[in-house]
Amino acid sequence: MRRFQALIAMVLLSSLALIFFYSTLNLQTTYSRRALPEDIPKHTTLPARDSDVTPQGPPLDSEQDSTATPHRDVYNVSVSAGFRQAVPQNGAYWNRLLHSILRRLDKGDYTFRRGASWSQCMETNQELLQTNVHDFTSYPMLHQDFLRAMNCRFPPTLIDQPNKCTSSEGEADNQTFLLFAIKSNPRNFVRRQAVRETWAREGVHQSGLRVRTVFLLGSLTLDDPDLGPLLSFEAKQFGDLLQWDFHESLWNLTLKLNVFLGWSLRNCPHASFVFSGDDDVFVNTPVILSYLQSLEPSKASQSYVGHVISTASPVRDPKSKYYVPMSFYDGPYPAYAGGGGLLISGALLQPLYHITYVIPFFPIDDVYTGMCFKALGISPVAHKGFQTFDVPEQDRENMCVHKDLMLIHQRTPEQIKRLWKGIHSPLLTC
Repeated sequence: MRRFQALIAMVLLSSLALIFFYSTLNLQTTYSRRALPEDIPKHTTLPARDSDVTPQGPPLDSEQDSTATPHRDVYNVSVSAGFRQAVPQNGAYWNRLLHSILRRLDKGDYTFRRGASWSQCMETNQELLQTNVHDFTSYPMLHQDFLRAMNCRFPPTLIDQPNKCTSSEGEADNQTFLLFAIKSNPRNFVRRQAVRETWAREGVHQSGLRVRTVFLLGSLTLDDPDLGPLLSFEAKQFGDLLQWDFHESLWNLTLKLNVFLGWSLRNCPHASFVFSGDDDVFVNTPVILSYLQSLEPSKASQSYVGHVISTASPVRDPKSKYYVPMSFYDGPYPAYAGGGGLLISGALLQPLYHITYVIPFFPIDDVYTGMCFKALGISPVAHKGFQTFDVPEQDRENMCVHKDLMLIHQRTPEQIKRLWKGIHSPLLTC
């Protein structure tokens, strides 16, 4: 009976997703947060000088937010000398903001505070923005929105899974070995289902290792069709959706990372490892589990692993989706693991979350993660099994090539299913 119900649910979800897909081909996504102008009073948050810097931080115990983790030791964060030296002290806004915070941190007068509520956290003082970023009005709208919302950290939770890492007896489960945290768009029903059926299937895997899965979603714009009922049904059926009330956008992925870190520390604090990745990658779960099991304890507790980009710099072409204006950030990027898929030790989630209250949000999430880890004094570990730029074209249908890899980016839902079936076929000889 349960199999029949699950089959009906999958058919329904697939049908609805296809209907939605064809009905929204011409829709455009607006890259802004769900804070309407009429709801936002004018106030100032961007600093013009050191004395003006009072960045937002984690709430006090009495001010606990649904996505905040009120650990008092967040006040004890320190920033490595390597990171301090790697970010030039120049006129770019982000650089000035960082070094202003570091000076105050060193003096012991850096103030963490809860800050404005979600509906009031956007900066609307145009004069303040242009004083700090002289060419602000020339920025693309996506970039302007990011600057206005750099201090917005606690969006309302729309769909939660507070019992994701609890046992069947309702107690905290200390046995979650790997938690898949998969970045997804509310529209991507078919992708999520393909991932559920293949590499992110929940349960106990080889050697008794427990794997759990959550999909991380923002919201669509007010002009888009309302997917709320569909997402509620999906969340109830599979128990793996997390959704917050901020708009899906490339430059909101840093916020998505941040709210997930808060959620994981509150609801799944004992996970040994976390995989953070996209819903269009193919992951070879057995190979990843074997690799993680093979790590020595010292490495297992300090792992930040993936396809490492070690010599990247900001893209200055305004036509690129990764465009970063010189007046916003000026300097090289630290070595970082590509955001298509990477592994992080569960023991690092708390220090990573805490350091985000010192390192200002940066619009490119994998670069920001690299910045935070460098600030913690942790370097990314390159593994050739992560192929975020894909394998050679002639090898893309070769199952033996994929059998020993950990991750390949990008693949369609159909390709993901075919690869998963192929590498696990008893008929395959490599």
